[in-house]
Amino acid sequence: MQTLILDEPGALRLADTDEPLLPGEPLAAGEAWVRVHRVGVCGTDIHAYAGRQPFFSYPRILGHELGVEVLAVGGGVTNVKAGDRCAVEPYVGDCGDCAACRQGRTNCCRSMSCMGVHVDGGMRDRIVVPAHKLHPPKDQSLSYEALALVETLGIGRHAVSRAEVQAGESVAVIGMGPIGLTVCQFAKLCGAKLVGLDVSAERCAKAEALLGIETMTLAPGSSAAEQWKAAWCDLPLKVFDATGHRDSMQGAFDLTDHAGALTFVGLVLGEIAFDDPSFHRKELTLRASRNSVAADFKAILADLEAGRIDPTAWITHRCSAAELPGVLEDWLKPEAGLLKGVVSFDD
Repeated sequence: MQTLILDEPGALRLADTDEPLLPGEPLAAGEAWVRVHRVGVCGTDIHAYAGRQPFFSYPRILGHELGVEVLAVGGGVTNVKAGDRCAVEPYVGDCGDCAACRQGRTNCCRSMSCMGVHVDGGMRDRIVVPAHKLHPPKDQSLSYEALALVETLGIGRHAVSRAEVQAGESVAVIGMGPIGLTVCQFAKLCGAKLVGLDVSAERCAKAEALLGIETMTLAPGSSAAEQWKAAWCDLPLKVFDATGHRDSMQGAFDLTDHAGALTFVGLVLGEIAFDDPSFHRKELTLRASRNSVAADFKAILADLEAGRIDPTAWITHRCSAAELPGVLEDWLKPEAGLLKGVVSFDD
């Protein structure tokens, strides 16, 4: 079967590999054998390709944004059946017994691994996955592209849920890349007074076009907090930073209003510093948001089925599995305008 393997930074190749399940070999109880139809290209994949992804080893099969078809199921599986289209919750290996799992927060289980990052992922024709990690929509006409993007949407929905965003609250989202857009999507659905911030006017314009939100292009020379005050006086109560940029993340403390909450959705290697007296004086709440949980997947599928969101409008680049090694470098050039790429394994 065709498999995309990242041997080392910058070295992605298409290989012919063995099937994960031999002909006639039975599935273990609780497992499902699935055919991969679409794979979203994530920032994590790009960072791994560039050699900048933490907790990552090579060679690795990338891919954790998956739209799949169930081929067969093992004993005891009742949530899916052969023929079902599904989104895949790629956070596997959660123990069910640690402090996080006992609270239902399997997304940050002590032993959790993410497919395509810590273990091999779905950039291949077929894979075996725990069946309970499959999420079939009630509407089986949903496209595989839409299903592949459910995981990305889950990052934003989980962050907004963590921050307990309420209707009418003033919300700022810093970083109008794919993850920032997902945060905006669900903050908007909550009825927040939302503004997206980015240093790129092009990204702000794209966010306005895709989501119909207000944005602010940050100018060099002054902080986000100073520019916000000049435009609106009162600072936002809820702030999300989706940049993965140290200076932006540290400046987000100043942007958050008194009694507000700051949520880091992006990740940076190294330490983040902030002024403790200011943090204390404002009585801020600081949160991290990692991955998502099963409830996020179910809610997003309901939103897709109801037509409240359409992530396929975010797809700017498409290719087949055979084409990806030859086009990925071009996708990553700034002038390419990559927002979300999707790879097809149908060929």
